[in-house]
Amino acid sequence: MALFFPFEVHTPRRLFFNESVEIIVLTLTDGEVAVYADHVPFAAPTVPCLLRIRDKKGNWKIAFADKGILEVKERKAVLISETVEWAEDIDVQRAQMAKERAEEILREGGMKLEMEKAASSLRRANMRIKIKNERPEN
Repeated sequence: MALFFPFEVHTPRRLFFNESVEIIVLTLTDGEVAVYADHVPFAAPTVPCLLRIRDKKGNWKIAFADKGILEVKERKAVLISETVEWAEDIDVQRAQMAKERAEEILREGGMKLEMEKAASSLRRANMRIKIKNERPEN
């Protein structure tokens, strides 16, 4: 019998998700992690990634999650992320435009901060495009 735990996803603008789940899978700065009920507590930074959530019915929910912090507590997990959006809500044309702008900035060069922002934007755009392209339409 599967065990479930409360999982919350917060962005600066809203509570994005708040349900009991069986498992969550996402990418930390040092690799991918799967969290189940009764997981050892920890807190770690996340990178822009595919967020997979398996709900109580056994269905997978797929979302893009930007960088943030994942905190796994004794009986609960909380993700605080700059941006989170369901796969079906990703605007692939917007992501493609962001990718092209970032690639142009990186080609042209510039100040260190500008280059870091462009590299970060490129990673987010590439992840959104990957998630949208790999997600079968329902």
